[in-house]
Amino acid sequence: MTALPLILIADDEPLLTELLEFRLGARGYRTAIAQDGRETLAKLEELKPDAVVLDMMMPVYDGSEVLRRMRTSAEHASTPVIMLSARRGEADVVSALEQGADDYLVKPFLPEELLIRLSKLLAGRRA
Repeated sequence: MTALPLILIADDEPLLTELLEFRLGARGYRTAIAQDGRETLAKLEELKPDAVVLDMMMPVYDGSEVLRRMRTSAEHASTPVIMLSARRGEADVVSALEQGADDYLVKPFLPEELLIRLSKLLAGRRA
C-alpha cells in the first residue's frame, strides 16, 4: 500500500494553515506546517513532501526565495508547488510561474479550487 501524499503547507497565517490542514486531511492527505521560509526549507529536507502549498509573503525567507532554492536543489526541483499570494498583479503571477511554481492562486481563494489543482498536480506527477 502506498503512503498517503504528504503536503507541506508553508504559510504564516494560522487560520489559513488550520483551514488547509482540515480540508486536506478530510481528503485523505497527510499535512505538515511551516510558518516561515527557514522552517519550510528544513521541513523539505526532513519530510520530503509530495507537494508544497507555498505563501509568497512569509518571514525569514519569502516564498520566492524558498521556490528558488527548491528549483536549484536536485532533490526538490520537481516537487509540485502551488504559490499562494495576496498579490494579484500580472507581473507577480508571471514571475512566480517563471521561477518554477506549478500553479498560482490569489488570496482569498476557494479551498475546493486548491484541492482540485493539487490533485491534478499530484496525478500528473504519478503519471
